[in-house]
Amino acid sequence: MTARFSLPLPFGAQVTAPGQVRFRIWAPGADAAAVEITGGGRLPMSPDSAAPGWYVLDTACEPGTLYRYVLHSKVEGEVTVPDPASRGQAGDVFDPSVVVDAHAYQWQYPHWQGRPWEETVLYELHPGAMGGFAGIQQRLAELAELGITAIELMPVAEFPGAHNWGYDGVLPFAPDASYGTPEQLKALIDTAHGLGMMVFLDVVYNHFGPAGNYLNSYAPEFFRHDSNTLWGATIDFRRPEVADFFTLNALYWLQEYRFDGLRLDAVHAICEPDWLVSLGHRIRQEIGTERHVHLVLEHDGNAAHLLGYGGQGEQVADPDQGEVRTRTSHVYDAQWNDDAHHVLHVLLTGEDGGYYSAYAEQPAEKLARCLQQGFVYQGEVSPYSGEPRGEPSAELPPTAFVNFLQNHDQIGNRAFGERLTVLAHPLALHAAQALILLAPQLPMLFMGEEFCAVQPFLYFTSHQDEALATAVREGRRREFSRFPQFADPQLLEQIPDPNSFATFVSSIPEPGPAPGSAACLRRVAELLHIRKLHIAPYLRGARALEARAIGPKAVQARWRLSNGSVLNITVNLDEQPLQESLEQLAHPAGADVLFDSGAVLETLAEGTFPPHAILALREPAADTMSTQPIGRPT
Repeated sequence: MTARFSLPLPFGAQVTAPGQVRFRIWAPGADAAAVEITGGGRLPMSPDSAAPGWYVLDTACEPGTLYRYVLHSKVEGEVTVPDPASRGQAGDVFDPSVVVDAHAYQWQYPHWQGRPWEETVLYELHPGAMGGFAGIQQRLAELAELGITAIELMPVAEFPGAHNWGYDGVLPFAPDASYGTPEQLKALIDTAHGLGMMVFLDVVYNHFGPAGNYLNSYAPEFFRHDSNTLWGATIDFRRPEVADFFTLNALYWLQEYRFDGLRLDAVHAICEPDWLVSLGHRIRQEIGTERHVHLVLEHDGNAAHLLGYGGQGEQVADPDQGEVRTRTSHVYDAQWNDDAHHVLHVLLTGEDGGYYSAYAEQPAEKLARCLQQGFVYQGEVSPYSGEPRGEPSAELPPTAFVNFLQNHDQIGNRAFGERLTVLAHPLALHAAQALILLAPQLPMLFMGEEFCAVQPFLYFTSHQDEALATAVREGRRREFSRFPQFADPQLLEQIPDPNSFATFVSSIPEPGPAPGSAACLRRVAELLHIRKLHIAPYLRGARALEARAIGPKAVQARWRLSNGSVLNITVNLDEQPLQESLEQLAHPAGADVLFDSGAVLETLAEGTFPPHAILALREPAADTMSTQPIGRPT
């Protein structure tokens, strides 16, 4: 029996029977509509009597048919547009849409149910820089062997041109044709499932891109006209048709493509926070409990109230308080923790400009707060913005935070796209990476980080409109001109042109010469193996015990895992050693060494903790304390 998955949509081109297609579009700003079939002429659509503003047509049609909508706009006259709910495009956003048979792909691993959140090790990637869907598929086996359990695709929704970060998407249901076909994306996800890997998708529900979006011409009600986001018109989630469009988009990726999770981009820019809550609840209701489906936010407001514990009213014993606590069900699993990134970046590079200024004072103390409580800013006034930021997060589990050293934003939003490999001391960077991969917060690597890539990751576009390309280039240089280091106009001119093909090509990561890249890969594999065996199985119910600064760039932190043992990590990112002993940092009796970055134990025996170093120990549970000397885990 074949396994095929689809989500029937109340809009777009829906195959309703062999050789039959229903076309349906919301166009309240038009007084007439038609479907233009390539090579087949125009077919008039009828107003849907049960739904004002909607037009519908049932007609004989085959998958693969190219079509557009022709709408008579009340303001602009006749406009010819792609389907806003297109499942695929014949080229670019300006080209015809394609009738896609959602049932065409036969799944090889239909019984895949995902993996628990605690097992997640994310690997963020740009699909174009990894050779499209087929290129990513070829890399999956080596990533799985490395210890990656989930890849996260930067947005794939159809955007203008062939090379783009994906945040300029305008057709949210169509995988960009430059990456491959819908079937190739499904094959990529299917292959990952066969290797035991999850696949996440970055989705953008806060704005549309600047080119190829025609909604204003026939559905101006899609947007609010009393506010704007940083990236354009504010989407009006107060309207049921708009809210349903994006709710069904999320369900479409999760059900028709069987993605295992979504990362929702910059949700603080969504005008209706209540929609975000209803979206999470709707997804949980529709997917049910059999599949592991995970939802992750990017939220500049550190919205702790949206995060929480898994399960439905799950009761968990607290070994330290001797009581049973009831944990409420959650809406979203985790948030990208920019606070953790920013403070680690300050510690590694010494940079204190822009938003890093909010982390420059007492950075070790701020890192300790991240490791123990999640966010640095939990309602305090940020020195950067001058406004209160964040909500209390100390009661959240460590797994409510995705921590990282690098991602597309934090590299690509630099003028020259430098990675930490060219900004930080290599040994300090290695120690910080070990902290990310071993701490209970869920880790994320950015493509190339596993082999210490040195290539930049730059901001790139491929706009066909030269005026738009010029505006993007000049706007980016104008943005950086505010920084003192770019006071020299000649330096500004050296910032790579986003619309140049060379900018895209130079952003493709490649392993460096041996032995450096090979050593980096071995180290990452070792750390992920340690995490898999000794940390991930005990994260459900884990809680922070303490974290403290022990030097200008050094922190010691302890967490109780669900088996009662204690994970103890000490990291020193400074170039100077610390005056410390093992007894000051841990309960060494019966403890196991999980990771030692290089003779740390021996140096501690002499009363110092070395520079650029990390030591991870597993202390035994309180009721199994022994007098055995410190050793290696069995």
